Amino acid sequence: MNVLDSLVPRAGLRVLVTAGGGGIGRVIVEAFQEARAQVYTCDLDPSLLDTLDPAIGRGLADVGKPADVDALVAEATRALGGLDVVVNNAGIAGPTAGIDEIEVVDWERVIDVNLNGQYLVARRTAVHLRESQGVLLNLASVAGRLGFAFRTPYAASKWAVVGLTKSLASELGPDGVRVNAILPGIVRGQRIERVIRDRAEALGRTYEDVERENLSKVSLRRMVEAKDIAAMALFLCAPGGGNISGQALSVCGNVEAL
Repeated sequence: MNVLDSLVPRAGLRVLVTAGGGGIGRVIVEAFQEARAQVYTCDLDPSLLDTLDPAIGRGLADVGKPADVDALVAEATRALGGLDVVVNNAGIAGPTAGIDEIEVVDWERVIDVNLNGQYLVARRTAVHLRESQGVLLNLASVAGRLGFAFRTPYAASKWAVVGLTKSLASELGPDGVRVNAILPGIVRGQRIERVIRDRAEALGRTYEDVERENLSKVSLRRMVEAKDIAAMALFLCAPGGGNISGQALSVCGNVEAL
């Protein structure tokens, strides 16, 4: 195998991606499909799932609910015949507010989806990844390596995802399973637009002002694209990424502060 071939995942990988109906998740799903993988995904929104290619397996699931995750993994492994790659993508932005203004129910929902959801998926897929000596990819955020004022539940959950990733890499590595976290930066799309709008409202500033300030903290002074995240996911599942494990890999243009 030459170096260029080692950058592409082998055909036929059995891949489960959570929250693949839209956003980054959908781009990851479509990238693996383009790489000739067999893909199964889930989402909360059936209308998003309905727009996917019919060849992609799909089901409704809330990763914050154990019963939903149990059913998702059972159906995905039945449909695919096992798992080689699991992409823990599901996550929510949560509230933008001062710590004394955040309601307990909102804090708990962020933790349930962003952290507990990744635990629940890892809990049920680890046995399959051991069998295939596969790959677990956890989506974190640059907010998992930097402080993020007014976004404490989100940042806390993403720092925890990095800790979960490094711990699982140590735990599952002897069985041949690689575990890494991908830390997206400011990803162009509807989600970051909502985040900027909410932050501008919380701070009493304009959308344009907050957007300029955000980009001023990025060395490359630009947003990244969802396809950049998908490209990293593909590389980590390719032979060239075969010795990368336990890493928190930022795809962000070098975000220096939040």
